[in-house]
Amino acid sequence: MRADKSRGVSGRQMGLGLGFDTPAVLPGKTPPSVPPPETQPLPADLHPSVLSVSALTRRIAALLEEGVGNVWVEGEVSNLRTQSSGHSYFTLKDTSSQLSCVLFARAASGLSTVLQDGKQVQLFGRVGVYEPRGQYQLIVSLVQEKGIGVLQARFEELKRRLAAEGLFAPEAKKPVPRLPRRIGVVTSPTGAAIRDFLHVLHRRHPGLRVVIHSVRVQGRGAASEIASAIADFNDAEGPAGPVDVIVVTRGGGSLEDLWEFNEEAVARAIAASAIPVVSAVGHEIDFTIADFVADLRAPTPSAAAEILAADGGELLMRCESLVMRIGRAALSVRERLESRLELALSSALFREPERRILEIRQTNDRRESDLGSLVNTRLERIRAGLETAQALLSGTRPDGRVSSARAQFGGISERLMACLGRIRDREHARLARVSTVLAALDPSATLKRGFSITRTADGRVVSAASAVRPGDRLRTQVADGEIESEVKGKK
Repeated sequence: MRADKSRGVSGRQMGLGLGFDTPAVLPGKTPPSVPPPETQPLPADLHPSVLSVSALTRRIAALLEEGVGNVWVEGEVSNLRTQSSGHSYFTLKDTSSQLSCVLFARAASGLSTVLQDGKQVQLFGRVGVYEPRGQYQLIVSLVQEKGIGVLQARFEELKRRLAAEGLFAPEAKKPVPRLPRRIGVVTSPTGAAIRDFLHVLHRRHPGLRVVIHSVRVQGRGAASEIASAIADFNDAEGPAGPVDVIVVTRGGGSLEDLWEFNEEAVARAIAASAIPVVSAVGHEIDFTIADFVADLRAPTPSAAAEILAADGGELLMRCESLVMRIGRAALSVRERLESRLELALSSALFREPERRILEIRQTNDRRESDLGSLVNTRLERIRAGLETAQALLSGTRPDGRVSSARAQFGGISERLMACLGRIRDREHARLARVSTVLAALDPSATLKRGFSITRTADGRVVSAASAVRPGDRLRTQVADGEIESEVKGKK
């Protein structure tokens, strides 16, 4: 602390109220006659309370901390020194005074502002005393640049408070419609933001309707106008009429220019809106409280238009993709049925049942061809309709036609699945009948009726006596096993 040498200081003032005086002595003069202390003792209640330097320093520190406490101070940084421990020591000065400051490493780790010599800053901290030197100092806990610091502090405080209330939570976000019919825009009608928004929107989708609610986007009172406009769009019986989505937008600017979108009234109006809200405020690097509360944040007004306006060519590609999916689904059903049929035919069969099964497969192939022709005919008809719709998209609203096409595609898909289901059931019944016939022709059933099959040692069926000679070994198959024998003679 710098001492002020321009003023005289009395002994009582220097004693800090400790209860004793020190008479002033001029040069060349003898002091007045005063009896020595041992000859004239002071009364017991006038004996001074002598403090140590440490005790006095602690008393001064307590007075400063209680009398000043936490303060905001602004000035210029000088003599900045950062130690290996991470603690920073510097002086904050203005035109007539200076203040020693310390920023400990723990507090510095949470700050975004970097200290530099010559930088104008605003500091928040606690006034204390460094006892080893008896020097008072500011123990800094927050650093922000001069000029925008107060606004930034307000921004961070409101952001923390609204986040704690859950206004930024993902589960609170409402889905933004992919194909809105009417878009409500809250902005200034003379700004560049609305021109960019409308240009991109109508270039991508000329049929979309836009309702502009004119408000001020800067200056005192603009926040209340923005909040009121959002509430008006939520009034279905209001003059603006119902809209599917609300866009809050303006062009870029400084923090002060965008500040109205950081006001609590705007944030709560967006949170209370039953209609999805898209925030497109400033440039891509600009963030406002409205961006955090909104259901969707667009980096620029043009980006908001691109998000909300589905391209006509993209819709046509989507329709063609649906048609291809229907075809792939039909092919998948056919392959599954064919796989099941091949699995059923994998066992050994006699010639007559095999021929019948081949006929069934041939019939399936024919019906598959007929089904493919039917699907191709339908697909060609749909493609022709799509080409007609594509020609009309540039001057008409495609949303009704797209809905009709989706319903038509859904009906076709259901009919295809029903047709395939009937074919599958019919073929399952046919296979069951064939299985019954095969069971009747099974040789094991014949064996159970008392017949047998005799084979030579190499497996040839013996159908005549001339096929064997005495001494040959034979295997006779009956219903429950085989009998081995040897030929003794033949008749």
